Amino acid sequence: MDLKLTKIPWYAQVGIVVALAAVGSGLFYYYVDMPTSADIASGQVDLAKLKAENAKGRATEAKLPEFRAQVAELETELASLKTILPDEKDAAELLRGLQDVAVRSNLTIKSFKPAPTVTKELHKEWPINLELEGTYHNLALYFDRVGKQPRIINISSLDVKNHSMPEPNVTITAVCTATTFVLLDKPTPPPAGPGRGGRGA
Repeated sequence: MDLKLTKIPWYAQVGIVVALAAVGSGLFYYYVDMPTSADIASGQVDLAKLKAENAKGRATEAKLPEFRAQVAELETELASLKTILPDEKDAAELLRGLQDVAVRSNLTIKSFKPAPTVTKELHKEWPINLELEGTYHNLALYFDRVGKQPRIINISSLDVKNHSMPEPNVTITAVCTATTFVLLDKPTPPPAGPGRGGRGA
């Protein structure tokens, strides 16, 4: 059967051309236009993300001098903190300090016995048992001067008794605990509560 376009009525020819054009348009839309539009939309989303990240980076860069100033301030505070909370306990240095204050207060340290440290979250407590000889006045002067030391030293468990063989400059014997504090390099993690770090019974 021989079909030629010229033998088909003109309105049928127009219909065929329109149909072919519609099919071509549909194929172009589904296989070319839609993927291209999707790629453009995806690129626009990525571009918007990059612009947001760039703006965030510029904002962070603008605050960099402020951050550096804060870091410098924190480092200064840490250095000051280490003066009153040293990161290492030094019995010899502490003994020299307490001994010097005792001499200036006309007291004698008869006994200096460090006790085991007690570990807290950010520091260790280091108690030292002291036995002192002198007078009430000089003992009060000693505690006042100890309280003014750069290093934090707390005095507790004070027990004062009359000296068994009193002399003009030695009328009492005092026993107390001087507790100082040691800053930890790495904070101690809190103990695991119920349901943490293992299975329940």
